[in-house]
Amino acid sequence: METSARVCDTVGGDAVAAALEFDVFARSCPSRPTLEHVTGRWGALALGALVRGPLRFNELRRRVDGVSEKMLSQTLHALERDGLVHREAQPTNPPRVDYSLTPLGRDTADRLLALIDLVEARMPEVLEAQRRYDERTTTAAAAAGPRGGR
Repeated sequence: METSARVCDTVGGDAVAAALEFDVFARSCPSRPTLEHVTGRWGALALGALVRGPLRFNELRRRVDGVSEKMLSQTLHALERDGLVHREAQPTNPPRVDYSLTPLGRDTADRLLALIDLVEARMPEVLEAQRRYDERTTTAAAAAGPRGGR
């Protein structure tokens, strides 16, 4: 017996959302963009970096090696909007802005770190699988000839 409506079928107001179910597999579900923000390359790395404590923008940028200033800014705005990151601007000269995890952000980051730990621990298996795959596809491409077997 289903007792709650699916918000993904009828997106309602904020007050109603707490009582509704969400289905990330449904195209219109509002949980899907949040999942993308959390699991995207920069979102996951930003959340993981903030687990150790608050960081200023440039500290976070250095910790998340390879992210551009623009991408980090966009990522932090999305995570702040989703309630995962808290932005605190200090009225100093020059302005100081610190980023930290909210309780929801900490819970999310803890789960992401478990996944990150798993991936890092299993990288020898991943690298071996990649090597075997590349070897198979290189062999298959060579056997097909220069025109793909035509």
